[in-house]
Order: sequence, then structure tokens, then C-alpha cells
Amino acid sequence: MSQGYRGRGGGGRGSRNGPRARKLGPDGEEKSVEVEGTITSVLAGTQFRVQLQSGHEVLAHISGKMRKRFIRLVVGDKVKMEMSPYDVSKARITYRLG
Repeated sequence: MSQGYRGRGGGGRGSRNGPRARKLGPDGEEKSVEVEGTITSVLAGTQFRVQLQSGHEVLAHISGKMRKRFIRLVVGDKVKMEMSPYDVSKARITYRLG
């Protein structure tokens, strides 16, 4: 007795109530702080320890586009990152400056 495909949910990225809402600023853009820093150490799982220009160190991971294009990062590279204003200990690396 096989039951056919019922076509019930679970096929998309959104939840039952629609896609996840993103936090937007007053001009309709996502709230994030852009900072620059230098990679001090390479960690497992495409994560890096990055020292900001202010002297603080944060844990950063590579953004999806950089991962997709196989952009390699090594110790000493200067990078541009996005940080959430809610958790300033973590960041997303969005661009390699050189």
C-alpha cells in the first residue's frame, strides 16, 4: 500500500509563516558595522582570528560568496568585515584587501 506524494511543506527556506525576517535599518538596509582588520591566525572550519585596527580581536568566518569563488586567506591579509551591533566578538569576512 503506497501512499502518493502528499505535497505538504518542508521544501523551502522559509518557515510556515514565510521567510525569515531580516533586521533592517531606517533606509531599508541591514544593520551591520563595516570594519577592517588583519588576519592573525587561521582556525578550523574556515574561521579566522582577526585583529581590528583598534586592537581588539574577533572571531571571523568567510562569507558565502568568498567561499563560492575559492578566495584564499592567509595570515597577514587585510580584510573587510561586517559585524553585528549585537555581538561584537564575531564577524563575517566580506572582502580581501590584500
